[in-house]
Amino acid sequence: MTTKISVFGGSSPKPETDAYQQAVQLGRLLGEAGYTVLTGGYSGTMEGVSRGASESGGHVIGVTTDEIESWRPEGPNPWVMEEKRCKTFRERLNTLVEDCDAAIALPGGIGTLLEISLAWNLLSINVIETKPLILVGKEWQKIMNTFIKELSDYIPMANREFIAYAPNPKSALDLLKYFSGSCSQN
Repeated sequence: MTTKISVFGGSSPKPETDAYQQAVQLGRLLGEAGYTVLTGGYSGTMEGVSRGASESGGHVIGVTTDEIESWRPEGPNPWVMEEKRCKTFRERLNTLVEDCDAAIALPGGIGTLLEISLAWNLLSINVIETKPLILVGKEWQKIMNTFIKELSDYIPMANREFIAYAPNPKSALDLLKYFSGSCSQN
């Protein structure tokens, strides 16, 4: 069985932006390493990661939902090889968080923050098996450091250890390989 990596990130980056190119790079690195990549299946970061993974020979699963497509008429991006269709946004969110062996978050907005928060919370309360949760970019590290500093009484040290930070996609892949004890690849 191949190791599945969910990648979270924003839907707005366009192909000409650095954020999109960073997503392509991460997807390429994951594909070259033999990982199966799960994304939200649509545009922006999800498309960039799907593209990079697909073009490097990796397998891409797009987790899509009827609810999103009811207000944004957009199907899966062209690099999705396998579509996992969900009826609701919540089902899609849970699939991305639960049906992976590790998760990586690129920069994004409210939806990406929701994915990170859900994964972190489920890890913290032992609802899902321990798995790497890697946040890419100085923005996430700054946000989380502020959150932890300001609300430290509510965030036990053990819960803080569920999150790892990487400055770029290459470092994220290195961390993923480092955590291979809890995320073994076949």
